[in-house]
Amino acid sequence: MRVCEGMSRGFAAEAGARIAAVVGGADALVESLRLRIGTLGTAASPGTVPWVPGAPGVLAQVNAEVDGRRIRVQEAAADLGEALDRLADGLRTRMTAVTAGWTPRPWPRRTRTRGLPAAAGAGGRGGPGAAARLDPPSPAGPGRIVRRKRPQLVWCSPDAAARTMDAMDYDIHLFTDPATETDAVVFRVGPTGYRLARTVAAGPPTRPAVPMTLSPCGAPELSEEQAVERLTLAELPHLFFAQPGSGRGRVLYRRFDGGLGLIGAAL
Repeated sequence: MRVCEGMSRGFAAEAGARIAAVVGGADALVESLRLRIGTLGTAASPGTVPWVPGAPGVLAQVNAEVDGRRIRVQEAAADLGEALDRLADGLRTRMTAVTAGWTPRPWPRRTRTRGLPAAAGAGGRGGPGAAARLDPPSPAGPGRIVRRKRPQLVWCSPDAAARTMDAMDYDIHLFTDPATETDAVVFRVGPTGYRLARTVAAGPPTRPAVPMTLSPCGAPELSEEQAVERLTLAELPHLFFAQPGSGRGRVLYRRFDGGLGLIGAAL
């Protein structure tokens, strides 16, 4: 197991032992296990500073491969003990789900920020991923893009995208839909818990296994500045939009540190 740098040996040993106990009881091959823990708030950044008693909140994350499938669990709590409790429960549930076969997750989910101070929980609304959330906070503050990612999007069905979103503990997942050859997202929202949106309007997927609703319109074409303004004014957790000119899909989302992250397909 790899534990993030910056934690004291005592805290790292406690955290590692808790997660190792969960993994040791799993009826599956667990590899590439990585644990990251850090503080929440503007004065500290998960993964880059140590957790200390009295911190305004703790963000804990574990990444692993279970029987060859990547999973991620991320939890926020008021203190280290509660964060590890949630992380252990979440990891146990995620490993069981991966090995037993995927089923749609219930909606709505319990809040991840229960018990956190208001300042710590405010930035914890849906974002697509851990790597972005665990970066150092930017002095730019809220309403500014502080992290950009340009991955090669995977071509897969909306069903497969929903399963990846759940396995990786994301709230929204950007991919390319082969049925329409357009960029698309699945995200967590009511009433079914899953929704599909594409950069261009199209019909529902054929015989989906996931109970998802469909956005009837294509994603709006927006500049980065327009997207930031729309997300901020509407107080949205994330925003799917199309890049003017190329039409490629992009996702703007809120990070735990209060800034914004942007995911755009590699051109």
